[in-house]
Amino acid sequence: MEASQAVLRRNEVNVPPMSKTTARRRTFAADLAGISPTMALYAAFIIVPTVFALFLSFTNWNVDGPIKWAGFANWSEFFSDPVSYHSLLVTVELAAFSWLAQTPVAMALGIFIAGTQRYRAVYAALYLVPLLLSTAGLSLMWEDVLFPQYGGLAWLGIHAHMHFLSRDWLGSTHLALYTIVVIIAWQFVPFHTLIFQAGRRAIPAELYDAASVDGANMRQSFWHVTLPQLRYSIVTSSTLVLVGSLTYFDIIYILTSGGPGNTTRVLAMDMYNIGFNQTEFGYASAIATVLGLIGILLAIFLVRLSGFGAMEGTQEGMW
Repeated sequence: MEASQAVLRRNEVNVPPMSKTTARRRTFAADLAGISPTMALYAAFIIVPTVFALFLSFTNWNVDGPIKWAGFANWSEFFSDPVSYHSLLVTVELAAFSWLAQTPVAMALGIFIAGTQRYRAVYAALYLVPLLLSTAGLSLMWEDVLFPQYGGLAWLGIHAHMHFLSRDWLGSTHLALYTIVVIIAWQFVPFHTLIFQAGRRAIPAELYDAASVDGANMRQSFWHVTLPQLRYSIVTSSTLVLVGSLTYFDIIYILTSGGPGNTTRVLAMDMYNIGFNQTEFGYASAIATVLGLIGILLAIFLVRLSGFGAMEGTQEGMW
């Protein structure tokens, strides 16, 4: 037994220590093996369709015939088409108004629900109901509510003597886009409320205690403690709102179909009409590529704004 232990000790002494480079390679190999299934799915369902759409944007294809190379014809048509330019402006307006409508409300509700009172938990459970329902079903419900003659809002306006409610909310060129923004906010604010609720609960209580000792009131604590600590939650929520606004289609398609006129005609609606109604999949792919590029640029800008580089530098300094 003693002889075998002596051999083991001698072998341990003779084994050279693992270099940092070898350790990093082994760690990288283990990480790569762990994420390989995820990366395979990501490549199959995201990268490959994206590359194929980019390829189609340089072609003419109507499904029935062969794919014909068109060069930059689709891109030239997109940037010179006034309808596409108008749809791009409407898409930007929808994204901006959606952010203005959802972010402040979601932040306020998230901070409110982050409390410990019992009634807040019940309120939070009821408030999440719109998020759990089908978007198509909610759109049909709002279509009935907003019907100008016999809808629920018109009935309330007549019987409650609030005649300003009896309007053609979806048929007015001045109100349709804002009505869509409100309906979208009504459905998705609960989701962003959860983001801000989690962010608020992650703030250490010691920060508020220190602010209270310094004589800060509730408003000052919000501006100097809560809001700075929620910056990553704000960036996360803003990214989801702005990038998600680029793909709003089902609500607009059901409620207005892009009307009245082209008031609510967004790029996603253009992509659908050109691709599936006119079967010009090359031009539709160009629009899809534009939407993807806008989304990527927005996400990169917001990530940079959140200080991701500083976070990475802090992690590197720890090793």
